[in-house]
Amino acid sequence: MKRAVVVFSGGQDSTTCLIQALAQYDEVHCVTFDYGQRHRQEIDVARELAMRLGARAHKVLDVTLLNELAISSLTRDNIPVPQYDASASGLPSTFVPGRNILFLTLASIYAYQVEAEAVITGVCETDFSGYPDCRDEFVKALNHAVELGMARAVRFETPLMWLNKAETWALADYWQQLPLVRQDTLTCYNGIKGDGCGECAACHLRANGLKSYQDDPAAVMLSMQQKTGLG
Repeated sequence: MKRAVVVFSGGQDSTTCLIQALAQYDEVHCVTFDYGQRHRQEIDVARELAMRLGARAHKVLDVTLLNELAISSLTRDNIPVPQYDASASGLPSTFVPGRNILFLTLASIYAYQVEAEAVITGVCETDFSGYPDCRDEFVKALNHAVELGMARAVRFETPLMWLNKAETWALADYWQQLPLVRQDTLTCYNGIKGDGCGECAACHLRANGLKSYQDDPAAVMLSMQQKTGLG
């Protein structure tokens, strides 16, 4: 039996990864992390979607210690979520230091328990907002360290790593779930479901990607299929 664990936030990217994993694995487990995030409505959205889509199990893990250590506009109410700014440089205030290090490590421990061969995460280097822990180099390095530390093979899968947001929408459409991903996920840093607030960086990337896909769906779909190997 092929098993996978999906790091699942209930947002566009992780939901698209879950949809694909359910088609490619016999058993899929979801892990969601409560780190006291500002947009914590995503936890309820994740619970609902995991059940609705048919995950074998869904765990919500309390990692609020991260909130105490990591200062970010996603972990502090007194630091405003910035609006999208194309000219911005450096790490955005929405970066939560250590988040993906912790999430992928804990998901790997859970994968060990349920004998899953893969941990799937929706990180992406193409539209990564400058987050260093979304890079392919980081994921591969941590994957190697985790395998050494647990003396067990576990494969980190990043289905979206080289896709832009338009191609991520195409992937959801390929699996015939674009309406669900658009209407029922929560990607917005301000915690607004669906199309979100329309002002934060996450909403900007999401909306621009959807527009690009809708402008030329055939070309974007073909590009996505070439990158992913889906027929």
